Amino acid sequence: MAPGRLDPGPLRTGRRPASREGPARTAAPGPCPAARAARPDAPGATGRAVRTRAAQENHRPARFDRGRRGICRRLRRPSVNRRTAPPRKPRSAANNRTPPRFRLAMVRAALLLAFLGLAARAAHLSLIEERGLALGKRQQHTILTLAPERGAIVDRNGHEFALSIGAPSIYAMPVLLNDVRGTARRLAPVLGQSTSSLAKRLEGRRNFVFLSRWVTPERAAKVRDLRLNGIGIVEEPRRIYPYRTLAASLVGFANIDGRGVRGIEQQEDDWLRGTPLRLPVERDGSGQLLLRTGNQQWSTAGGDVALTLDANMQSIAAQELKSAIERTGAKGGVVVTMNPSTGEILALAETPTFDPNHFRKLRYADTRSRAFLDASEPGSTLKTFLIAAALESGAVTAEEIFDCEDGFFPIPGKMIRDHHAYGKLSTADILRVSSNIGAVKIATALGPQLHVEMLRRFGFGESTGSGFPDESSGLLRVSKRYRPVDRATLAFGQGMSVTPIQLAAATSAIANGGLLMQPSLVNARRAPRGSWRPIRPQLVHRVVSEQTAKTVLTMMEAVVGPKGTGRRAA
Repeated sequence: MAPGRLDPGPLRTGRRPASREGPARTAAPGPCPAARAARPDAPGATGRAVRTRAAQENHRPARFDRGRRGICRRLRRPSVNRRTAPPRKPRSAANNRTPPRFRLAMVRAALLLAFLGLAARAAHLSLIEERGLALGKRQQHTILTLAPERGAIVDRNGHEFALSIGAPSIYAMPVLLNDVRGTARRLAPVLGQSTSSLAKRLEGRRNFVFLSRWVTPERAAKVRDLRLNGIGIVEEPRRIYPYRTLAASLVGFANIDGRGVRGIEQQEDDWLRGTPLRLPVERDGSGQLLLRTGNQQWSTAGGDVALTLDANMQSIAAQELKSAIERTGAKGGVVVTMNPSTGEILALAETPTFDPNHFRKLRYADTRSRAFLDASEPGSTLKTFLIAAALESGAVTAEEIFDCEDGFFPIPGKMIRDHHAYGKLSTADILRVSSNIGAVKIATALGPQLHVEMLRRFGFGESTGSGFPDESSGLLRVSKRYRPVDRATLAFGQGMSVTPIQLAAATSAIANGGLLMQPSLVNARRAPRGSWRPIRPQLVHRVVSEQTAKTVLTMMEAVVGPKGTGRRAA
């Protein structure tokens, strides 16, 4: 250092100065602008006035300025002499490039947008265009289901009560129609339908719909001449009933789709119906249906059923019932003719009756079989089974005498009357003249519990097991305690209900030597292209002994004799 010159050293900053012996600082805080201007030895400071240390101390700023200078020292970076500092290198092209993270984000965003675009396109193809392809395929290919030929119903001698014939039906394929209103307007007069109703059935995108079933050949020819696109004709089986009203409630009928809904048609539906015909078809350019080869599910015709009925006996029974109703003025009636040894029903006539060929115009009440479904009080017909039970149990004998009280017999809650003032009558006479008082006294000797039990053994209070649809079981109350009036009225058939078929089966048991047979309606069945297989009669059980049955049968013959109450039935 030159003599006479002081080392400027670091300016005061309000801190404790460093020891001279201590290590030198590598970088001192830069002075504020006022201090930099006062340093004569700063690099590059030539020709400037040199201020001594004393002068520096005399030039100390005011308190306010010192505070600003201190703050300035504390906050600013160490100063660098820009004149002596090396010049900055200009940024190269590599340094001007986008940072790697930003470029990676841009690539990811582009890939994501591409993926979303592909997903949207795939959704469009799978949902929108696939529907169009499926619709086109349905318009070109479809399955036509036709009912099979239903089996025939014949009587025991082969007379046909029900059979199927081919009949044309008009159908439409709405998916093929371009002008629904125009098609309906041209087709409505031929089918005898209104244009508006027909147009409603043609609207929509259905593959197949019937417009008119079982039309006449003349009407089918008129439809064919129209040559309407999407309108066709198919022949399907139609059920007909040649005997019309004869045994109609027993035979029943099948609906327009070939399913049995009443009578034997319903009871034997699984056997008669067969397997439906399923035809895979496609349309050509003109809309005509063509049968596709392969994958056909061919139909199996239904089997035939032979009834136990005899058409001749059925006709006679129907005529006799009609005459009796006209003679008596009754609203209706039932005639049941049964073979006692087999339970086969040979004739079953009912009035009123109906024509199953016109079933669509009928109500349910008009088509039910009253012989199987209608139960009513049996009245004095039940005295036969009371006496059979009393004889079988030994409570009475055929020759036992009962006092019939001259036509009046009071019991708690009721006065029992006879239509004639009978005195003393035997058991056989009580049945012959149908004495209510005599029946009450026989029932008292038998006892209510045994009486009800024997009635159940005759088949009352439960279904006969014939298999007829919705067969009624009637009503027979069972109780541990019976009032005197209940015991009395049950003796002559009041307070309970039975069906005509139950009454016929129970009466046949007495005629069959005490054996109760199950009523049967089907005599035999035949599979398609097969032979007849007979149905064996079914024994239910023995009700009374053969001797009891023979005794009661003799009593019953006297009822229709000259002195019996049933002589008009002889």
